Amino acid sequence: MAAPTFPALLLSAVLLLLLLMPPPPGAEAVWLELPPSGTKCVSEEIQPNVVVLADYAIMYESHPTSHPTVAVKVTSPYGNTVHHNENATTGQFAFTTSEAGNYLACFWIDSAEKGSGTSLNLDWKIGIAAKDWDTIAKKEKIEGVELELRKLEVAVESIHHNLLYLKAREADMRTVSEKTNSRVAWFSILSLGVCIVVSVLQLWHLQGFFRKKKLI
Repeated sequence: MAAPTFPALLLSAVLLLLLLMPPPPGAEAVWLELPPSGTKCVSEEIQPNVVVLADYAIMYESHPTSHPTVAVKVTSPYGNTVHHNENATTGQFAFTTSEAGNYLACFWIDSAEKGSGTSLNLDWKIGIAAKDWDTIAKKEKIEGVELELRKLEVAVESIHHNLLYLKAREADMRTVSEKTNSRVAWFSILSLGVCIVVSVLQLWHLQGFFRKKKLI
């Protein structure tokens, strides 16, 4: 029986890593039931400089008697509109985030024909999940083990950036917590000082009152 070659061992190691690794973050398919009136929204907390790609389409199969259209608006954490579309049955939005925080995508029926509502499928991809690996493989002329290694490299970079982002968030929260604790401590000292001053003034007032009444 021949011993396994180095490429075979490398391929096995790559496949094992792919099996052990969690699925890439940011790939999410959402099914929304839009009422005749009102808005349905989904949000995602995203770091800056991250590619976001999403496709949405009305699923008429769930409501075959009505064919409404929808409006969609995607806003950044600071309220900036990054995508807006009206009278749509299908659509796509893609952008690179410039702000860190919750990005909000809202959908509502904007046509005169509303029926009993409609269903909408949203395929939301973020970061590594938004990459077109087939195009990258053709452009860079890589395949097989090399392509899988490239995917692993991008996944590791994404995890590293996530860890740095979480570390920065933790540092910010720790700073806010320390400032809050310091303010609470100074407020407690001030409150104690006020209580002492008020007690001394009350004692001085009572002594003066008793002396006037010749009780002491």
